[in-house]
Amino acid sequence: MANKSISVTDPLYDYMLENWLREPELLRRLREETAKMPNAGMQISPDQGQLMGVLTRLFGVKSYLEIGVFTGYSSLSVALAMPEDGQIVACDVSEEFTSTARRYWQEAGVAGKVDLRLAPGVESLDALISEGRTFDMAFIDADKPGYPNYYERCLNLVRRGGAILIDNVLWSGKVADPTAHDESTDLIRKFNKTLHQDERVDLALIPIADGLTVARVR
Repeated sequence: MANKSISVTDPLYDYMLENWLREPELLRRLREETAKMPNAGMQISPDQGQLMGVLTRLFGVKSYLEIGVFTGYSSLSVALAMPEDGQIVACDVSEEFTSTARRYWQEAGVAGKVDLRLAPGVESLDALISEGRTFDMAFIDADKPGYPNYYERCLNLVRRGGAILIDNVLWSGKVADPTAHDESTDLIRKFNKTLHQDERVDLALIPIADGLTVARVR
């Protein structure tokens, strides 16, 4: 058995946030507002948002594609790390949730960077392919049955050397529970196995929040 990482207990996680997290006040307010919503569990963690900002800078991201916006924490984290001429295409189906995202994009002064497309994910992605668009980085965090279709389209949309980030790949640990066979868990297991065998990408799993896969397009 390979050596495993240290277990992240609640006190250790609190220590990590206290000593590493650099969350802008605007992102903190967005996170706290979203935490009061019934679907708050859909929001990414602040440390994941910070990581995505660092990856944005490392990959020199000037064009970013997001599938699954919710209230906008991930897109705002990336937008704040992008250069002034950066561009974001944000895909979602919810007018209600993205109205919060739009409000915070506006307050942050990044609304001009964001092209919000409210339509089914595959429909939006197929339109982008037809438009000949290319992106430096994509983030998939939407309905789990759609992951394979979103991933395949992102491979057509993200440039060589760019990154595709995929959220929730550990699914609260249920992917490693042999007794768990609900539809979403089985779908994510199958998707993870497919990615493991995909020679079109370089692959890494970051065990942050609910598990984040980073796939670099070869």
